[in-house]
Amino acid sequence: MNPDILQRLTEMLEMRKNASPENSYVARLFNKGEDAILKKIGEEATEVILASKAGDKSNLVYETADLWFHCMILLAHQGLSAHDVLGELARREGLSGIAEKESRSKD
Repeated sequence: MNPDILQRLTEMLEMRKNASPENSYVARLFNKGEDAILKKIGEEATEVILASKAGDKSNLVYETADLWFHCMILLAHQGLSAHDVLGELARREGLSGIAEKESRSKD
């Protein structure tokens, strides 16, 4: 596994924001807007659930990669990246899930 994959994908997504929708699937999604991106994430999440329920581990990995990728497209659309999510995960590291949830409800 290459640890630079998230950085390379982030850079590619930024470049595709300005690409032609006729030549790039990602550019087409950016061009269609947030609703199209969210719809695709919903579809991919459903496919993850179905793969898990079917017990198909290789398909589960494949569909999870699709879901993560489309989530990265949404993040890029919002001016964020996977690194923002990794920062949030790092912030939560070592916290109990219960304590983390309680800290959000106090805001």
